[in-house]
Amino acid sequence: MKQFKEIVLAILVIAGVSLLFYSLYQIDKRKTNKELARRIAELSPKGGPPESIEGLRQAIALYEDQIERNVREGAQTGAYWKILAVRLSDKGLHNEALEALERAIYFTPEDASLFNLTGVSAGIVAKSVVGFSASAEKEREHYYKLSENSYKRALELDVTYAKPMYGLAILYVFELDRPAEAITYLERYLSMNTSDFHAMFILARAHAVTGSYTQAIETYERIITRSKNKDLQAEALNNIEIVQRLMYE
Repeated sequence: MKQFKEIVLAILVIAGVSLLFYSLYQIDKRKTNKELARRIAELSPKGGPPESIEGLRQAIALYEDQIERNVREGAQTGAYWKILAVRLSDKGLHNEALEALERAIYFTPEDASLFNLTGVSAGIVAKSVVGFSASAEKEREHYYKLSENSYKRALELDVTYAKPMYGLAILYVFELDRPAEAITYLERYLSMNTSDFHAMFILARAHAVTGSYTQAIETYERIITRSKNKDLQAEALNNIEIVQRLMYE
């Protein structure tokens, strides 16, 4: 009998120890879950996600709607900055326009027209830097580089966008003294705008100053043939005579 009591007592002790360990495990598990829940709550608004499946579904729908609203609001904000930039540039306030364009690009970084507008304003600002400070030359170079890069980015986003092609050509021929680089852009531009005679004059000029006299004359002849404007025809004819003299000097 004594031996039986000892066995029962041993079983009870083991059971007690097991229960103690299980209780400690459950406490530790609850602590872990509580800590995890606390961390989730810190990352989630309104004290963390709901526990039920239906609650989770409702929360997902709510947050998806909130995200969609944020997307719409971001797009609208970008549109407002774009409108502001256009109005500022129309008034000749190109420094302020550049600030507005930077904000517009932040919200809509793949809008090619924003980069074209930046190219225009940056080029004008560069020309306005006349030397009020010792760093004027670097400042001018900065804005010319911004203009060039912006036009190129616009074309990366839209390879058929004619305005930055023309803008780059103007920049290369008249501002950066790199007329050879303008020719490709002008030819692409004129393939889409076949009656832009001013662009033809710029192309002929680029050919002439790079020594491509035959191509320059052919371009002037194209103006004479296609244009009905007597003044443009006379200017093209006069330029042909100038190029011919250059050929035989």
